[in-house]
Amino acid sequence: MSRARLVLSTLPVFGLLVAALSFDLGQRVNARLSEVGQGIWDGYALLRVAPEKPACDPASFVVPASAAPASAAAEDDLLAGLDGQGDAPAQDAISPEAVRAAKAKCESQHALYAETTSKITGGLMAFDAVHDAIERFVVFGNDVFTALLITLLLVCSTTASALRMHIGLRSPANRSEYNISEGLQLVASLLLFHSVFTQWQIDQAAGEMRTGGVQFHLWMVGFAAMAVAHIANLARPPAELPSGGSTAGAAATVPLYGFMTLIAGGYFLLVEDHPAGLAIYTQLLAAHPLLYIPVGLYVWIGMLMKQTQVAPMTFDLLRPWRLPPELLAFVVVAFAAVPTAYSGASGIFVMAVGGLVYQELRRAGARRQLALAATAMSGSLGVVLRPCLLVVIVASLNKDVTTDELYGWGLWVYLGTAGMFLVATLLLRRGEAPMQIAPVAEAAQGMKAALRRLAPYAGIVVGVLVFYAVGLGTVVDEHTAPQVLPVVVLALLAYDRYAARRAAQGPSPGFGHAAVEASAETSGHIGALLIMMACSVAIGGVIERSEVMHLVPETFGSPAAAMAIIVGILVIVGMTMDPYGAVILVSASFATVAYRNGIHPAHFWMVVLVAFELGYLTPPVALNQLLARAVVGEAEWADARKEGTSFFSRNESVIVPCAVMAVALLTVAFVPLAFY
Repeated sequence: MSRARLVLSTLPVFGLLVAALSFDLGQRVNARLSEVGQGIWDGYALLRVAPEKPACDPASFVVPASAAPASAAAEDDLLAGLDGQGDAPAQDAISPEAVRAAKAKCESQHALYAETTSKITGGLMAFDAVHDAIERFVVFGNDVFTALLITLLLVCSTTASALRMHIGLRSPANRSEYNISEGLQLVASLLLFHSVFTQWQIDQAAGEMRTGGVQFHLWMVGFAAMAVAHIANLARPPAELPSGGSTAGAAATVPLYGFMTLIAGGYFLLVEDHPAGLAIYTQLLAAHPLLYIPVGLYVWIGMLMKQTQVAPMTFDLLRPWRLPPELLAFVVVAFAAVPTAYSGASGIFVMAVGGLVYQELRRAGARRQLALAATAMSGSLGVVLRPCLLVVIVASLNKDVTTDELYGWGLWVYLGTAGMFLVATLLLRRGEAPMQIAPVAEAAQGMKAALRRLAPYAGIVVGVLVFYAVGLGTVVDEHTAPQVLPVVVLALLAYDRYAARRAAQGPSPGFGHAAVEASAETSGHIGALLIMMACSVAIGGVIERSEVMHLVPETFGSPAAAMAIIVGILVIVGMTMDPYGAVILVSASFATVAYRNGIHPAHFWMVVLVAFELGYLTPPVALNQLLARAVVGEAEWADARKEGTSFFSRNESVIVPCAVMAVALLTVAFVPLAFY
């Protein structure tokens, strides 16, 4: 890693992610300190505010032996003087009862002051000083959280541009394709910069700052940096690319965010003459920092886990069983749903563990096509399980459904889809060797050894979770997982590096080196994902403003007819947009159409989630297929395409996952309608 990348990208990204964790931890510690303080000092919240000594003096109140009848106004003046809000009238001008009441009130104020000050001990003051510092830190974090997301997005997007890590259908094969790809990305970056600059000028002229001046400058600096990165890439093309070449397929080399930006930017600039429109919709991502910063944290979790031996050790539990390749592929896909649910997106799991999944399946004797199919689908079943972030975003944007409701139905969808994948692998099994596994006694011995190696890691996980549960009152669920799991994985990484050093009995990469390496890999992946999400929102804005949805009838005559149309549209959306961005579009448009046609909200959103996963596996984009291809390597992918002689055998890795998810989608979409 170059020093420039370390200083400009890796360390800032590491600092931003740690800051996000620190702000969340600060909130939890702050809440816990309030509970502890109240438990130790009764009335702790009041004791934190320095009491003011009463201005009145009880000795100054002399009850007259007799007095003229006093008016109500005179008594009020006396009490106002007691509180220091005015001049007290002569006490012999008011009734004895009023003087006694004023004196009693003054004495009670002095008694309360004495009681309060007696409780303010040195211990309380020291405790409150710590609490106050953490409270100020939390307030600061709340103030800068949106700016933190914007900075993370732009630093990582610039890194992805500089390292050519943006997600596209394929890499350039020659200099001509490379120049077209980088040139169009440069145009896209300039479009984004121009749109934000125009929006800033409009707000300046109107004398208002809708999103804050600092945020405008962050966006402009970030998009300018992306443009500079693409100019540098054009000036220094990769040496391994051959000069010249055909440009017939150059469009496939332009990353998805570039296409989305060019389409949305062109629409707002040329059709609506509204150049600020692209910026307005792109920046909507920053309106939900609590939903999208977890995306970066989940990517970081995956890359940190990749630096440990946890995944290989987990496969050690399966190796003693000597499972046939088809059965091993099913087990991997089924069990991978759990970490996928905790990583928030199927693509993140494929990036982190996909290479290991492919290697283990090949080691077990799986065909390349089967291994690729399982790798691409390894993260697809977990998006409907607790605590997947996508479900949280759906429930946050749509009050008609709850996370509990969606996770409940999601479990049944997961079981059904896993069963369909098992049936597909068994039907496509080749060879006549019997489906045998190792004897239970033999496999148990191997598993016992693997469990011993995993035991310390399991203990660390339990320890961190207990600390959060008991010490901070925080249980891991869909809302807390993005903030708790990075701490768990950092603890695992620290132990893993310590164990590796002990086993090597010599110098080996330590925790700091591994954390920096993981953060370096994280930066590009976060940038590729977040910029694509932001541009997906802009595409959603184009669809919304072009009034395409007005072409869709309000009713279709029956829920089944409406579902048929909606399923087709959702698959297309899932094939072309990122799910996190597409959820915003669907919430604003298709959801109301479904509800008007009698489709239950929970049913509709389960269909949406399955359709998006089908889109992730379906060409022309097929993001999970692209990621699987990236982690196994171009050479291995090319060799897989040479297996077999028929179209199906050469493309089994794409066809099988798509077929399984398509059957699952049709089942989820239409079977429940029979029970309406």
